[in-house]
Amino acid sequence: MRKFTTRDLTLAAIIAAVYAVLTVALPIPQFGPVQCRLAEAMTILPFFFPGATPGLVVGCFIANLFSPYPLDVLCGTLATLLACLLTQRMPNRWLAPLPPVLCNAVIVGAEVAWFETGFTAAFPAAYALNAFTVGLGELAACYVLGSLLISVLPRITPLRALIPEKRLARL
Repeated sequence: MRKFTTRDLTLAAIIAAVYAVLTVALPIPQFGPVQCRLAEAMTILPFFFPGATPGLVVGCFIANLFSPYPLDVLCGTLATLLACLLTQRMPNRWLAPLPPVLCNAVIVGAEVAWFETGFTAAFPAAYALNAFTVGLGELAACYVLGSLLISVLPRITPLRALIPEKRLARL
């Protein structure tokens, strides 16, 4: 395993800042049962840059401090961490956006449903609806914008030099 370098730290800091600003500053639904965080498109970055994971996790943590759901700081950040770790291991570009979609649908969907209903008889129905709506927003962010990032990043010459050859081979 390679060391976490100054370059990795710089990349992580930039990613954290961009993720947090995109989530907090954009005037679209970023929290709740219907959300589309454009910053979630960045969760495909660990496919190319494993060093992006800490930045995404910190950025998500900072953004979730503004959430109306107190558990979002823990649950949403955990969903992002798990999604990033799984995205690093995806065998190809078509599967890279899938972990964020699934992790957020399952974890954030449950969190929002619990916030709305608690663990009552209404929880399963609320969970199904929230997992669907959160997953749908995540699907749009990751498979539309994230796939666009996957296509564009290797074509940018300065960035291509930073992408390990074994990761470029998975394209």
